[in-house]
Amino acid sequence: MENNQTEKLNRIKKSVAKRRVRKMKRFYIHLVFFIAVNIVVAAINFKTTPETLWFYWLTLGWGIAILMHFMSVFSLKDWESRMVKEMMEKEE
Repeated sequence: MENNQTEKLNRIKKSVAKRRVRKMKRFYIHLVFFIAVNIVVAAINFKTTPETLWFYWLTLGWGIAILMHFMSVFSLKDWESRMVKEMMEKEE
């Protein structure tokens, strides 16, 4: 009985860890695209209309989205860990 619970606990821990790694991977991919696209857009802005800087609007808007994505992936880490632990203790 105890061995079965240990195996179940290990599967849950592995599942949670995999989900967190996927979330982190998606954030880093999002960040790379943010940087690459903003470099290209800034280059286009400086090349075509250097007297009017408009690229920063895209950077600002998308930057807010990046910040929210970052917070959803990294800031909730401790809360999520506590909740998983609490739920597992309730099952015992």
